[in-house]
Amino acid sequence: MRKFFVTAALLLPLMYGSVQAQLPPVFDKQTAANATGTPTTRKYLPPVRIVWQEGNLQGVSGLMQPGNGQADLSNKNMCILKPAGNVKPAILLDFGRELHGGLQIVTGMWGGNKPVKLRIRFGESVSEAMSNIEPEKNATNDHAIRDMMVEVPWLGKLEVGNTGFRFVRIDVVEDVPEVMLKEVRAIFNFRDLPYLGSFNSSDTLLNKIWLTGAYTVHLNMQDYLWDGIKRDRLVWVGDMHPETSTISTLFGYNEVVPHSLDLVRDITPLSEWMNGISTYSMWWIIIHRDWYYHNGNLPYLRQQKAYLLPLLRRISQMIDENNSEKLDGTRFLDWPSSENPQGIHAGLQAMMVLSLQAGAELCKILQEPAAAQECEAAVARLKKHVPDHNNSKQAAALMALSGLASAKEMDDQVINVGGAKEFSTFYGYYMLQAKAKAGNYEGALDAIRTYWGGMLSIGATTFWEDFNLDWLNNAGRIDELVKPGQKDIHGDYGGYCYKGFRHSLCHGWASGPTPWLTEHVLGIQVKAPGCKVIKITPHLGDLTFAEGTFPTPYGILKVKHTKGKDGKIKSEINAPKGVTILR
Repeated sequence: MRKFFVTAALLLPLMYGSVQAQLPPVFDKQTAANATGTPTTRKYLPPVRIVWQEGNLQGVSGLMQPGNGQADLSNKNMCILKPAGNVKPAILLDFGRELHGGLQIVTGMWGGNKPVKLRIRFGESVSEAMSNIEPEKNATNDHAIRDMMVEVPWLGKLEVGNTGFRFVRIDVVEDVPEVMLKEVRAIFNFRDLPYLGSFNSSDTLLNKIWLTGAYTVHLNMQDYLWDGIKRDRLVWVGDMHPETSTISTLFGYNEVVPHSLDLVRDITPLSEWMNGISTYSMWWIIIHRDWYYHNGNLPYLRQQKAYLLPLLRRISQMIDENNSEKLDGTRFLDWPSSENPQGIHAGLQAMMVLSLQAGAELCKILQEPAAAQECEAAVARLKKHVPDHNNSKQAAALMALSGLASAKEMDDQVINVGGAKEFSTFYGYYMLQAKAKAGNYEGALDAIRTYWGGMLSIGATTFWEDFNLDWLNNAGRIDELVKPGQKDIHGDYGGYCYKGFRHSLCHGWASGPTPWLTEHVLGIQVKAPGCKVIKITPHLGDLTFAEGTFPTPYGILKVKHTKGKDGKIKSEINAPKGVTILR
């Protein structure tokens, strides 16, 4: 089978067109350590397109040439910005894809030998980069400064910014004769990791969706595992579950996961819920179970026991006399379901079942039979009370996955109604999982194409904090200036804490299709800790073939499935020594 490994540097041209020819020489790749001591890479990338310019500018095309980051005395090939009257020159640059990092500006020699003030605006969309800090469309500097005034030196270099962006607008703000820019390059900060997992099929859209989910999470693997590189640059444990599932699919083990799990554990007393949300403490348990199944690191799991056992006991005690959950703290599944208290109750009931089932598994592994029995007894009580989902796709998905309700009934009656309408970026992963449990694989593939493909259709290069299919109606693309009469899909939409431009367009919790396609289309399901046993049951749906790779602690598992004219699937499987394959 064709080998299909990529590195972070190679991923960009695979996804969005070749930029390799534009990359500078090797001395423009620098390595440093992040806050957890992990080496990170800085690449300097020239813009690929001039989106817009205003005023008197000369030589702007030179900015798209590779540079070396060095000012020099030749003063050749400069982009010259000349104020004229009340018109100050400005330019909007497109770096071709979402990036995490900042901006390097290399200047030339202008009259007066003085620094000059520029205004720099980073944006995940064209419209965000063109916006002002104001309440109408909620452009902010929350979590990361993306709109700033800077002084650039005469004949020198300045590096600014630490955010998520694709577009940068530069304005001259002073009455000066001219400003000369030799180079304006994005500083791309990332962990330069090989993509050990892969997915390729007869549907190029699904292939791109898989890679986009992978890249979205990869960008968020910074000091810790963040949920957003612009906002929020924080460790939210619930958000981590789709992300850690993606990381296991892509990389296998990576230390950013235990660093992040331990951080939240250590800052959260057992009398509190992680991030103030009861379900997030439950997701911490589920992540540890899944992480152990992928990596089989028993010494690390044992380190969690002192925190895990009291947490499980606390959750087990959150059941009333009617076998209903009585969770305190913030009652939350995801934002789109937050105004449906009945649906939240149903989801919380299911989350208690899922987390206590995971806890019972972990307790048996940790040789704590009494604690395992306590979890199982609590699950038995919880299953006696089956709440009404109140047409919440989020709740219906969790009820299906926990066994509180029939997966087929939940899919037929709730999740599949309207197709991908009312999906959410976070819980869409669990809606897909519930559809798989119901056997509706083709419906899941259609939902992936429609919902996540909808973001790609308007210029997304990473998946978003939230998305609603209704937003596509008469919407402008995020990589273009919004035309008169069009809706600004970034500035005009969003809710709750992410209204308008505060909305993150790179959120790791939206990466669910990446692990889902590997688990269900390639059919790779881990059945024993450390990937010692893997079951392979492909579900191609309307695909004619699907192939890919999957990292295990023993090496790379390779599979290829081809559908014959009779509809039967022929599989080629190459498993590393130490991994038992079940069919």
